[in-house]
Amino acid sequence: MTKPASILPVSSADVDAAARVLAPFAVRTPLLSSPALDRRVGSRVFLKPEMLQRTGSFKFRGAFNKLSSIPEADRGGGVVAFSSGNHAQGVAAAAQILNMQATIVMPADAPLSKRERTKAYGAEVVLYDRDREDREAIARDIAAKRGATLVPPYDDPLVIAGQGTVGREIAEDMAALGVSPDIVVAPASGGGLVAGVATAIKARFSKAMVMSAEPEAFDDHARSLRAGKRENHRAEGRTICDALMASIPGEITFAINSRLLAGGVVASDAEVGTAVGFAFRELKLVAEPGGAVGLAALLAGHIVTDNKNVVVVLSGGNTDAEMFTRLISSS
Repeated sequence: MTKPASILPVSSADVDAAARVLAPFAVRTPLLSSPALDRRVGSRVFLKPEMLQRTGSFKFRGAFNKLSSIPEADRGGGVVAFSSGNHAQGVAAAAQILNMQATIVMPADAPLSKRERTKAYGAEVVLYDRDREDREAIARDIAAKRGATLVPPYDDPLVIAGQGTVGREIAEDMAALGVSPDIVVAPASGGGLVAGVATAIKARFSKAMVMSAEPEAFDDHARSLRAGKRENHRAEGRTICDALMASIPGEITFAINSRLLAGGVVASDAEVGTAVGFAFRELKLVAEPGGAVGLAALLAGHIVTDNKNVVVVLSGGNTDAEMFTRLISSS
């Protein structure tokens, strides 16, 4: 049985509070539609293009909401975060606005564009080997030595509430159109985005089905939702969706997602490449692979739409030019 929303770690009131904090600083991204996409899918589809957000992804929302909550007396030590790239940029940009020092622990194989942009926001970047080293342990050690505040990428109520403003804006814009969302799909790595989106959407449209989208084999959310408990994915190697490689859902995020999500869908790297190409040619949007996984699942027919109103979150657009060129050329 679904627990009352008030018992969950993040409430719609928390998302509303985050929206007030973010209003002067974050971009209120539009809700887009495309006749070409509607025809191809056979349903009415709406897209939330978070590549138009500050730093090129939704991550700025949660990062700024979290950093804004740090008392002035505690800001001198700065902040530390661990990220494959998008959270890194979000934290770095938020810290720059709030005049705080940021140190970001990033995998050495993160896209060069993400590393360079993080540095451009004034952050110090510390690289690690994602196969041999523990990024969270490295970040915690740095935070302890410097008296800095650790900013988790997803498993934090303030971060989740900030990401929830994506869902809040979707709900408001759909209501303004007089349309109810039947299915809402958002990419998932640690699960902060989809947890926040589900919190906001379900508060306003209780019958909506909210679903996570992941790369094929990196399906820890889909597995965990089916099992009713947190489970690791069993993938080996890499996926082009570099932003979606967390091995297991977060504890706080899964406490929300296990109650609010209808399930999870996956898409192969080839299907993601097709979606990236489609977004570029038909929608004139630059989507990074991880940001396009929900669209990929939709285009590939992995989501049963049945003429329903579908909303897909395109979570970011931070991809290397070489990768992007390869994907749009081959799709």
